[in-house]
Order: sequence, then C-alpha cells, then structure tokens
Amino acid sequence: MKFPAHLPFYARTVFVRNGQVDDAFRTLNKILGNEGILEIARRRRYNEKPYKVRNRLSFEHCKRIYSDDMSRKITFLMRKNRVDPWATGY
Repeated sequence: MKFPAHLPFYARTVFVRNGQVDDAFRTLNKILGNEGILEIARRRRYNEKPYKVRNRLSFEHCKRIYSDDMSRKITFLMRKNRVDPWATGY
C-alpha cells in the first residue's frame, strides 16, 4: 500500500508506518488532546453533579475572559513602535 504525500492523518485516523505503533499512538493522543476529546471522556467517566457543572463552566468562562484580556495586554506591551511614556523631552 502506497501512502499519499499529505498529512499522516485524515480527521482522527492515524496511519501506523513500519510497525511503529507507539509513534502513531502518541500522535493520536496529541490530536485528541488538542481537540479536548480526552478531557470530555475523563469528565463523562463519572456523573458530574449539576453544581459542579455550573462551577466548572463559570471557571472556564472567567479563565477565557482573563486569558483574552492578558493576551491583549501582552500584545500591546510587546509593540515596538509605541511612544515611551517615561522618556523626557529635555
């Protein structure tokens, strides 16, 4: 079987090449982790009480707001062409 010259996976399918199952498993874990599927599977292993769901969703919402705000501040501070507020004109 000849493999096409494109990405080694299509959707969530990972090809095992030359019998390297560990590498394919590591790649699949990385894909599932980036998409958040592993976290969902861990959460659904046991029943999550409604107040825990509310607390988790509230925390995720606050974390998302905080992360967006911090990334905006960091990009502002990392700009190169802004005027130095502490520079003296004399």
